Amino acid sequence: MRIAVIGTGFGGLAATIELKKRGHDDIVVFEKAADVGGVWRENNYPGAACDVPSSLYSYSFEPNPHWPHKFSRQPAILDYIHKVVDKYDVRRHVRFRTEVTAARWDDEAKTWQLDLSTGETESFDLFVPAVGQLSRPSIPSIPGADAFRGEAFHSAEWNHDLSLDGKRVAVIGTGASAIQFVPEVRKDAAQVLLFQRSAPYIVPRKDFERADPDHPTRQLLNRAKIWVQTEWLTTSFHVKPLGAVMRAWSKRHMKAQTAAKPGLFEKIWPDYPFGCKRILFADDYLPALAQPNVDVITEDITEITSTGVTTADGRHHEVDVLIWGTGFKATDFLAPMTIAGTQGRDLHTHWKDGAHAYHGMTVPGFPNLLIMYGPNTNTGGGSIIYFLETQARYLGRYADHIAEAGPLEIRAEVEEAYDVRIQERLADSVWSKCTSWYREKNGRITTNWPSISAHYRRSASYDTNDYTPA
Repeated sequence: MRIAVIGTGFGGLAATIELKKRGHDDIVVFEKAADVGGVWRENNYPGAACDVPSSLYSYSFEPNPHWPHKFSRQPAILDYIHKVVDKYDVRRHVRFRTEVTAARWDDEAKTWQLDLSTGETESFDLFVPAVGQLSRPSIPSIPGADAFRGEAFHSAEWNHDLSLDGKRVAVIGTGASAIQFVPEVRKDAAQVLLFQRSAPYIVPRKDFERADPDHPTRQLLNRAKIWVQTEWLTTSFHVKPLGAVMRAWSKRHMKAQTAAKPGLFEKIWPDYPFGCKRILFADDYLPALAQPNVDVITEDITEITSTGVTTADGRHHEVDVLIWGTGFKATDFLAPMTIAGTQGRDLHTHWKDGAHAYHGMTVPGFPNLLIMYGPNTNTGGGSIIYFLETQARYLGRYADHIAEAGPLEIRAEVEEAYDVRIQERLADSVWSKCTSWYREKNGRITTNWPSISAHYRRSASYDTNDYTPA
């Protein structure tokens, strides 16, 4: 059985390693870049780090006793990925600088035909896109953005050749990336103007350096402890008394860290329920905002000109550099690929009202297609790698089954009933109480799993009765 995997981030590697462990070796991993790493290759902005402790943000089958920090920086995470790739003999499967532009199911041959950026078309029995939810930078449509004459770039496309020393820098956005790079940018910049549309809840990070290798037993216990803590955090999103406790904890932290600049706390305190948007962990972000060369601007941006940013109060802010900290197109699953299933049905048309899939992985009418980190498999408060390992195990059983039984697709009634259950649970969740990257414009929540990660692992158990021959 010939298998195609797209992507060399944590999802693609988890899938490939699981398949190899089960004896499937005819695997091609397509990677559009020149190296492995996914988001941890692309996001190399100053201060880039993970906001999940490394002992949990790593594969359970490959613990690393040498993490340099509790919350590891991007170079350490990328180094870990490289070591995993080499240890599990994944590199020989990877075809670098090759992007899959389109995929279509051949009803007669019962195979997937993949069109490649090299101009070739290749045939595969099993198709596993692992392109992630946070891989395509999102830049909002603001009038005049193209007119700006200074340097402008997204945080995921950082211009390392540009010195910010003495520059006036505008940062648009206050998400997970911005709270990491703003403290670094303000050290060099003469002035940083942070344009905030919606303030995030911030809780203490409590990071520290590790001097010695972690003992395996201690590391395992620490991983279990952090997993319980993240499950508790996710539970607090759904249980109001717990959410109130977490909100109070965040408020105390944020007030203490902004006390040096009167009026700052009022600007950065959120006006929506705790957990509705991504909770952020930071100890240096708010103190950076309190520095004399940083100003938080909460007025709406009305226009970007050749020399700066104009806000709704009529002020024009002159800047030399514009950095977009506006996140990713999380709900555009599997874009920009075109994917056609049985009888030529288009996947993106099928998903026109919002993406959905059985356990976030399989879609009716698209046989032998299994998605890693697909719809409704994002975690609000835990480690996505826990979810990816669950999906990889499901994929392994699925691959073994189709190797024996031939092409299979999920029964439409099974997937539809599953989606109804998920959306019913999400409809009254905290994520329905505000606008965020978790939701489509029509309000449908397409990214997040509605409960703790343990429930997902128990739910996503492969059952041959869910499938029918294609």
